[in-house]
Amino acid sequence: MRPGISLGFYPERKPPEHKWVERTLVQWTKSIEAMVRDSKNDRQQFVKSIEIIGNRLDRLDEGQIQEMVNSLRHSLLQQGLSQTNIVEAFAIVREIAGRVLSMRHYDSQLIGGRVLINGGIAEMETGEGKTLTATLPACTAALAGIPVHVITVNDYLASRDASLMEPLYQVMGLTVGVIQQDMTAEQRREAYSCDITYCTNKQVAFDYLKDKLTLGKHGSRARLQLEKLSGAPSRINQLLMRGLCFAIVDEADSVLIDEARTPLILSKQVPNTDDRQENQHALTLAKQLRDGKDYHANKREQTIELTQPGIEKLAEIAEPLGELWRSERRRKERVLNALKALHLFVRDRHYLIADDKVHIIDEYTGRTMPDRSWGYGLHQMIEAKEGCSAADQTETLARICYQRFFRRYLRLSGMTGTAQEVASELRSVYGLTVEKIPTNSPVQRAYYPTCYCLTTREKWTAVIEHIRQIQNQGRPVLIGTPSVAASEQLSQLLIVAGLPHQLLNARQDKKEAEIVAQAGKAGRITVATNMAGRGTDIILAPGVRDKGGLHVIVTERHDARRIDRQLFGRCGRQGDPGSVEVIVSLDDELISQFCPKWIRKLTFRILHQDGYHKQWIAHLLFYSLQRAAEFQHAGQRRELFRQDKRFDELLAFSGAGE
Repeated sequence: MRPGISLGFYPERKPPEHKWVERTLVQWTKSIEAMVRDSKNDRQQFVKSIEIIGNRLDRLDEGQIQEMVNSLRHSLLQQGLSQTNIVEAFAIVREIAGRVLSMRHYDSQLIGGRVLINGGIAEMETGEGKTLTATLPACTAALAGIPVHVITVNDYLASRDASLMEPLYQVMGLTVGVIQQDMTAEQRREAYSCDITYCTNKQVAFDYLKDKLTLGKHGSRARLQLEKLSGAPSRINQLLMRGLCFAIVDEADSVLIDEARTPLILSKQVPNTDDRQENQHALTLAKQLRDGKDYHANKREQTIELTQPGIEKLAEIAEPLGELWRSERRRKERVLNALKALHLFVRDRHYLIADDKVHIIDEYTGRTMPDRSWGYGLHQMIEAKEGCSAADQTETLARICYQRFFRRYLRLSGMTGTAQEVASELRSVYGLTVEKIPTNSPVQRAYYPTCYCLTTREKWTAVIEHIRQIQNQGRPVLIGTPSVAASEQLSQLLIVAGLPHQLLNARQDKKEAEIVAQAGKAGRITVATNMAGRGTDIILAPGVRDKGGLHVIVTERHDARRIDRQLFGRCGRQGDPGSVEVIVSLDDELISQFCPKWIRKLTFRILHQDGYHKQWIAHLLFYSLQRAAEFQHAGQRRELFRQDKRFDELLAFSGAGE
């Protein structure tokens, strides 16, 4: 898996286009192999083998340990990632981590590391130490000469994890690099030349696209070799990375599944030739059209379609605007964008305004994405809607979806706390088998009965009352909200109720780690948007454990069950006590988007009645809607994958690069 004569200077995998029968057989064969390899007895034997070597290492001094590292490196370079070498490598890494970092890998982390080095997904509970787990396969592969990419969800986590683990890597004789958004090409090249490179999914994918542009359509292994031998300026020296060899993806479900609904487009800015006045005209025209008569808005599918009467009315009301508005195609495109901006994209839910700019909010992590913009003029339309300065337009240079990008790694692995719900998709798309790792200590998380309210007002009243009750017990409370607007609404209600609290949403990104780290203090109230990939442990203050630990309140079901589980996982970590409570209403967005009106009315009447049956009927409704949303999102990812492949085929036919 390392660059060289056999694999070339830029190794990557070209997945064969098997027929579906062959592909299914290959996937199930991998699953069966993983089940046999990682049976309970086999795992115990693996851990026991490491313990035996570890007992011998415990008596060695630093010089002798270093000799063993050098010997291991030689064995890995000669024999590769054999079972014997992996066991010895894990034992040495654990011993050095205990001495240098004062963190010794648990047995559960050894099992997780084994899943990663073999190219699987390790599902580890939140708080089980995934950052330390990643050092096991990273060190092993790097000692074998394989470039390792440890991929996480944001620059802060990449920098923090690399800094925390760097003392361990240094003792192992390995170099570590970090990719940050504001780096130059030379700085990126230097970071990727290290044995282990920490980076984000967006940065590594865009750097790959830049390399593909550098290589162009004449980037064969033989041609690059000839360029290097001839002494001519070689494109090899202009590349950022050394290929796609081995990736360890943190928060794998977020990166490989959630992010896979949006294509990655490498573009350059071009002067904004768009007439801002035209966007204002489009917004004015759109406001004159009526939903249900002139157009149909489908919030569930995030689409809008003009009806025939709407097309005719649009032509009539646009007539006075001049020549540019007489083209039917141009007129429809502009007004459809305006309708989307007005009715499908909501401020403080899908985006926020900061520094006179529109910043997209990631619905899964609650963070802003300053490097992202909506295409086809939609971003400029939303800027016009909000009265912001118009940003430059972009011209596409290259594009790829995450499904195709990550399948190109010679070996791909990942770890997350929530993968079972998408295990079949991870297996079918990436060929990855999900393996649940046992926790180091028994989970002591208690689940309170779900509270189903009729209206949003009733929900917030119940949330405030439950917060007050838990705080009076001296326990910290973490309240999860679905959007910036909802978090700020709850914050105002808490102020009125006289309950001091901390607020964490996309506006407080820079204080994120500080706020989350303080959330375990006695009586502390923290209101936050989605907690996916926060990466900061909530440490319980002295005395809080005896009072019951952290209490988590979920105020709205997400359209992916995994995101709810990520929030649940903020409490009850590493054997600590904790509790979870869900308080939702029939006004929530999941209901309004995915539930037919007649079912909602029927459920409303049922919840007015007394009896146990109303609880399970409401539970069934929310569960069914979450499954429907997940099914729809999976369909969107499949369609994007197909579109990306068709786009690539068209480029190949035209002779253009990726």
